[in-house]
Amino acid sequence: MRNKNIFTIPNILSMFRLLLLPVIVYTYMNQKDYVLTGVLLLVSGITDLLDGYIARTFHMMSDLGKILDPVADKATQAVVLLCLVTRFRWLIIPFICIVIKELFMTCIGMTVIKMTGEVHGAEWHGKIATLMLDVTIIIHIIFYNISYILSIILTIISTLLILLSFYLYGKENINIIKRAGY
Repeated sequence: MRNKNIFTIPNILSMFRLLLLPVIVYTYMNQKDYVLTGVLLLVSGITDLLDGYIARTFHMMSDLGKILDPVADKATQAVVLLCLVTRFRWLIIPFICIVIKELFMTCIGMTVIKMTGEVHGAEWHGKIATLMLDVTIIIHIIFYNISYILSIILTIISTLLILLSFYLYGKENINIIKRAGY
């Protein structure tokens, strides 16, 4: 059962995560307080887990939530990656991959919604890619002097998982469009 109410606890938590982004940027870029930045990201992550749990447990899932939650996830990842690029230039690679993937997914996702009337949620590969990128981001924030080799390995793994998820989502959505008769 879908909830048409936009002011649900899960949606409010997703909106809170979006409002937290300027604070995260400020603590990282201006205050250079990497521990506080890490704590704020942890709070953001916990609210992300909570919004999904509450939505499923208390039947508060909504079409807006299916869109708002991943937007908050990707916006957080993109903003924090841009902050990190000031210290780790190679993190621009997963950032570019996310931007391309999300632009494509937005366009094809809107096409699927228009054709089928359905909003599809996240798949396992998207969740794994998100988790790995989140781990990579947190490690780079908390461990200021991370070794170059570890940083590159984490970046490569994250980028490969993003690309795998991009491919699988693209394939799935193209198949949905084909089944819909286009």
